[in-house]
Order: sequence, then C-alpha cells, then structure tokens
Amino acid sequence: GNMAGRRCATKILVALLAGIATLQHGFVVPQHPPATLTSMVKPSRTNAEGVSPASDASSRRVACVAAAIAALALSRPALAEERRVPELGSEDIMKQKAHGTTEKPVQENLRWNVDRKTADRICSYNRRFAEFAGYWESTSFRKEVTGSETFYDSVTGKPLFVSCKSRPVDAFFKESEIHGWPSFRDDEVVWENVRVLRDGECVSVDGTHLGHNIPDRRGNRYCINLVSVAGRPVTTA
Repeated sequence: GNMAGRRCATKILVALLAGIATLQHGFVVPQHPPATLTSMVKPSRTNAEGVSPASDASSRRVACVAAAIAALALSRPALAEERRVPELGSEDIMKQKAHGTTEKPVQENLRWNVDRKTADRICSYNRRFAEFAGYWESTSFRKEVTGSETFYDSVTGKPLFVSCKSRPVDAFFKESEIHGWPSFRDDEVVWENVRVLRDGECVSVDGTHLGHNIPDRRGNRYCINLVSVAGRPVTTA
C-alpha cells in the first residue's frame, strides 16, 4: 500500500512538472487533470467505510495537483507578457525614406539644449554610431530632470521611454554615468513605439535610431542617445 502510494505521488509530481513546462512554452493546458491521474490509484486495504486510505490520500494529491495547474493556467497571460520583451522589429522599419531612415528631420527646438545637427545625423543617417560617452552630462538634462521623466522621439514627438517607474532618479543617473549614456530597463520602455532589431539596435517604429540593447546581469539594458529622445510631445488641436 505504501509503495503504491509513493509511486502514485511520483507520477503526480511528474504530471505537475509537465504542466508547468507546458505553460512556460505557451501551449494550452487542459482545464481538468487527465483521466489517467485518477486511474493511477490502486486500492489496497479498505477502512470501515470501504475506502482505501492510500486511495483517499492519493485523491487528495490529485486535487492539489489540479488546483496548482489551474492557478498556473490563470497566470499564463502574465508569462506571455514577460516573453514579449523586448518587442522585436523587422529591418524594414529602417528602410530609406524621405529623410534618411525617417520621413522628416528632427524637431527644431529639442530639449535640454542638445545639438540639433548631431541629433539629426544620429537619428536619421546612422545605424551604428552614437553621441560621445557622457554627452548627456554636458547638457542641462541632469539639472532639469528631478524624477520620473517621459522621453519623446526627437523626430516625431512620440513617447519612447518613461524613466524611474520602479527606481529612484539617483539610481537612473548612477547607471547612466557608469555606462556613459541614458540607460533604461524593460518597464521603462513604451513598447507601442519602440522596437529592438535582431542585432540589438533600438529604433522607433518610425525609423529613428535610438541606441542599442546591451544586456547585463540584471537583464535588458537599453543604452540610448539623449539626442534621439530629446523631442517635445506633439499635441493635437
């Protein structure tokens, strides 16, 4: 009886692990445990009510497994959301347009006193190069930014990043100092307007070159040119 119970528990554990693996790989998990789980139990001895203790205990294990798989199934959308980061884009985004890889030049009045000529060259006529390391510290950026900040495309004015969503501004500045460029994390990216190409290049959906994804031990780190995200929001009348 005890041996049968242990065998049953082992099979149930295997089934649970299989269910977890299935969820993580994006396949549909049955809403109910398979019939084989309930048929694993082989009664040995029965009590006064005619119920095998081993069978009763195994049935409780089956119920626990079913509840665990159901809970994992409910969390599946969150897992899928995690897997979507970063949002990958196709090379077609950066095809030649009216003004390099963008339809028009950068805005006339960019924020933080960044150099417009440099911004236009990096945003629209560049795929590999960047402003010099530490450039952002030569602008008024650090003095003007005191907390969470929205960064807009220097060409289109669309929001691209929102800093300090889950960290203080000092941590954002410190990381940017270490790496030489404003550095953003997954939760700070406005994925509606940003894509990462297969070689790690970060671009806007409108063809503005932004920088590169250079992951570290904490995860994805989007190393971005300040001149590319110094735009002003476009308001519609």
